[in-house]
Amino acid sequence: MSDLAGRRLYLCTPDRPDLASFVAACVRGGVDIVQLREKNLEARDLLGRARLARAVCADLGVPFILNDRPDLALEAEADGVHVGQDDAPVSLARRILGPDAIVGLSTHSAADLESALREPVDYLSAGPVVPTPTHPGRPSTGVEYAGMATARSRWPVFVTGDVTPTRVPTLVAHGCRQFVTVRWLTQAPDPEEAARALAGAIDEALGGAAR
Repeated sequence: MSDLAGRRLYLCTPDRPDLASFVAACVRGGVDIVQLREKNLEARDLLGRARLARAVCADLGVPFILNDRPDLALEAEADGVHVGQDDAPVSLARRILGPDAIVGLSTHSAADLESALREPVDYLSAGPVVPTPTHPGRPSTGVEYAGMATARSRWPVFVTGDVTPTRVPTLVAHGCRQFVTVRWLTQAPDPEEAARALAGAIDEALGGAAR
């Protein structure tokens, strides 16, 4: 399950009342990796929600990642953790979770990328390619950075920043191959159909790029 090279569509979601059914619907539609990113819960409550999401993902055969908290990821038996530039160091996450866990790291600049390439990670994220409310105040990187990170990294690079079916062809044209989605699914009235539309756009764009 930790082989990330073939995984294309990464859901990053906050907690929500319908978390279990929402995650399941997104996976049925084509999401193949899930992260719970929730900054507003106390540790015990976050652990409970992580266990719930992890159980859904395990049943459906996709990796479950917890944001920011390698200690809670260990307790929840998550497949891994994702950390940002200001979160727990990758080295600490790796010591806590061990060599077989998935550890991902956010990058937002060429300097971040250079540092990340020396870390014991399994994947990187690059972006946001456009400003997003998920990270208020963070400047966008543009698609050029995302493409450059994908080209230079020996690990999978998941591109972030308002990924939608209409944006995917441009991202693919700049070399991007794997994608994080937040609002396209979290705000969708029918998450399964929205995931299916985005996964289809990715498949079509990547098929065109291969020709």
